[in-house]
Amino acid sequence: MAQSEQFPLISGHLSLDLVNTELVRRGTRHDLLVTVEDLTRWVSEMNQSGSLHPSAIPDVSNSPEVLQNVRKLRQVLRYHFVNITEGVLPSDDFRRHWEGLIANAPFAYRLIGDSLVQVPIGTPSDAVASLVSLDVLRLLATGELLTLRRCANPDCVLLFFDATGKRKWCSMRICGNRAKVARHEHRRKTPTVGNQDMGV
Repeated sequence: MAQSEQFPLISGHLSLDLVNTELVRRGTRHDLLVTVEDLTRWVSEMNQSGSLHPSAIPDVSNSPEVLQNVRKLRQVLRYHFVNITEGVLPSDDFRRHWEGLIANAPFAYRLIGDSLVQVPIGTPSDAVASLVSLDVLRLLATGELLTLRRCANPDCVLLFFDATGKRKWCSMRICGNRAKVARHEHRRKTPTVGNQDMGV
């Protein structure tokens, strides 16, 4: 899992990385996709992480409509993904929803270099939704979607995959270290009870 200054939790899965463009810093919730420029940076980050092939998605740099639709898509994803972390299994309607979004921008294929690239055919908004939906359906097909977990920090909204069932934090850098520091401070401030204090 990669991290960047702008988008600190990159999973390599387009749908989860979209959900994780909302996070909490110092107790305040932040949206990392506020402007078209933010969306363009996110798409570039997805290209660099390998979640998107540069040729798979149209230019989104001049389209406020795409930004608005991506934010709506993220809201739907977050609702369903959080439900999954709480033990709610994806329904047939859930599957059909993402299949329907792909139908709005079905895929063609291009051979680019030595890679066979899936390219959605449709408007920029539909193309983004189609690529995200394909990722959701792949995760559903492999069962990985059911390993979604929410960070153990109650103030954190980041999600992650955990096939082992042992992971607690979105990342050690973001929340794990904070928890360690908090435990250390608690131990430092808590007086040690000696034998004399206990009347022994």
